[in-house]
Amino acid sequence: MAAQINSSSLPVSEFLLICFPNFQSWQHWLSLPLSLLFLLAMGANITLLITIRMEASLHEPMYYLLSLLSLLDIVLCLTVIPKVLAIFWFDSKSISFSACFLQMFIMNSFLTMESCTFMVMAFDRYVAICHPLRYPSIITGQFVVKAAIFIVARNGLLTMPIPILSSRLGYCTRIIKNCICTNMSVSRLSCDDITFNQLYQFVIGWTLLGSDLILIILSYSLILKAVLKIKVEGAIAKALGTCGSHFILILFFSTVLLVLVITNLARERIPLDVPILLNILHHLIPPALNPIVYGVRTKEIKQGIQKLIIRL
Repeated sequence: MAAQINSSSLPVSEFLLICFPNFQSWQHWLSLPLSLLFLLAMGANITLLITIRMEASLHEPMYYLLSLLSLLDIVLCLTVIPKVLAIFWFDSKSISFSACFLQMFIMNSFLTMESCTFMVMAFDRYVAICHPLRYPSIITGQFVVKAAIFIVARNGLLTMPIPILSSRLGYCTRIIKNCICTNMSVSRLSCDDITFNQLYQFVIGWTLLGSDLILIILSYSLILKAVLKIKVEGAIAKALGTCGSHFILILFFSTVLLVLVITNLARERIPLDVPILLNILHHLIPPALNPIVYGVRTKEIKQGIQKLIIRL
């Protein structure tokens, strides 16, 4: 039986991406807000990176972590959005076999890297607020380097099997009903059994993202407990304002991922175009909001941007 299934597979050198199968006439209209969001995300993150690079006072561990987050956002945007816009504007639906699985690897690994970076940044805020006297000795340049290596190694190595497993499958068709090469969209085209493929992604995804979210919630819970004990006037409002906006952004990031999983699992009840749109927006809205919430709301970065504009 397995031999019969495998014999029906086709040699695939490229896939065809069919964006929004039920609403293809909307693509040109949708391209305008997506383009504006893409320009906002790229412009905000590049501005933040240049500001941190040019301003000597921002050469601190906290801002290095912000730079890492911006780099991850830029790579995610560049991996997904230009191809989506090319489909909308030029009907460029084809994507090579290797490019498809490279895109899949970058999306899986960089999304989990971003989640892990949020976790490290939450720890940074926890040490700054709960142990301010020990902060300079704990959060050092060496700490940031080790954290960056951990972020890249953990998420890169553990998510690498996902595209490898998918690339080894035999495929019955090459038409992907999605704008991007997600593992679930691609593996469903296979003639082979994809149970292990889906199980691995499910376990790894929930393990990595779930553990990060638990540690983030724990960090902000301890921060909240410490902040409520502060007696200095205005200190509570300032700490809650900063950490609150960070936590809301992280919850938004995690909630959209959860909604994506649910909509993919309930495909028979939910129109196919809904998870496709959510997937695209998840690669646009957080990268656009991250530099604003984390960067522009920080007084030192505001001053750095102002100095950069004056220099120009």
